[in-house]
Amino acid sequence: MGRIQRRLILIVTALTIVLAGGTLGFVLIENYPVFDAFYMTLTTVTTVGYGEIRPLSHVGRVFNSFLILFGASVVLLAIGAMTQTIIELELNQYFGKRRIRKMIERLQGHYIVCGFGRVGRGAADELLRQKAPFVVVDNNEEKVERAIKEGMLAVLADASRDEVLQDVGIDKAKGLIATLASDADNLFLILTARTLNSKIHLTARVAEHSSEDKLRRAGADFVFAPYDSTGHRMAQALLKPHVQQFIDFTTGDMEVPVNIEQVRVSARSSFVGATIAGMQIRSEMGVIVLAIRTAAGKMVFNPPADSPINVGDHLIVMGQPEGLQTLEQKLNESPA
Repeated sequence: MGRIQRRLILIVTALTIVLAGGTLGFVLIENYPVFDAFYMTLTTVTTVGYGEIRPLSHVGRVFNSFLILFGASVVLLAIGAMTQTIIELELNQYFGKRRIRKMIERLQGHYIVCGFGRVGRGAADELLRQKAPFVVVDNNEEKVERAIKEGMLAVLADASRDEVLQDVGIDKAKGLIATLASDADNLFLILTARTLNSKIHLTARVAEHSSEDKLRRAGADFVFAPYDSTGHRMAQALLKPHVQQFIDFTTGDMEVPVNIEQVRVSARSSFVGATIAGMQIRSEMGVIVLAIRTAAGKMVFNPPADSPINVGDHLIVMGQPEGLQTLEQKLNESPA
């Protein structure tokens, strides 16, 4: 429970005790009806001063004197605490938004997740697991608060608006994931994003097959139908369980940490011009080269050991995180 919540509970508890105690006192001492006793207590502790409902006895006046001193103090303290709480909430909200805005301004080569529904949340979780910089944009306050509680950068806004995409740094972003509620919203978002940044990589979620081609023509690099792919995997799990187990194995769903990554060959690497066999990728790093996407855009599956490694190539490799990290360092380090 937060500090502000505890404070609010304490305020309500103190006021309840004062009102209940005063009401009970007037009922027992002056034989007031319950409502009259409550009304007398309320006018006393709030210092309204309408006067006594009927003349009080000596004992009643003594009790009322203590009620004035104690009750009025509690009410004043409650008002002060409530004012302080409201100010703190406003300041926390202001400085929180300011801090998030500054963090977004410092982002470079990041990803933008538009929509924090089931698909968007899965994408954000994977980006968070991969420690990739990203920001979530959604127009639902509860979803944005949930993303922030999970340690993500998130803003409450309409992702389809030009100014919103500019505020989250689309001109500096590396990729955008469109998972809005409808295919029409995703289509408009892809068109807007492609207009604002012609080099950004765009992926979109699609619900209807008829929208897939439209999204690709609008500029989406990848289009995914989550329901179709889930159904396909469920059928594969029954028809080819070992294949499905291997897919789970390579996507990190199993206990053994094995990943599939893409690693780019840098121009400054000492291994430019070497072959896969010459680099001893498998023997020294425990990494398997599944394919090579050449700088010209050609995909070579299961490349032979004598395949040369050239500048700008991307190696599609599989292995444990340590080996993949070592390979990435070697393909980016300068010659000795």
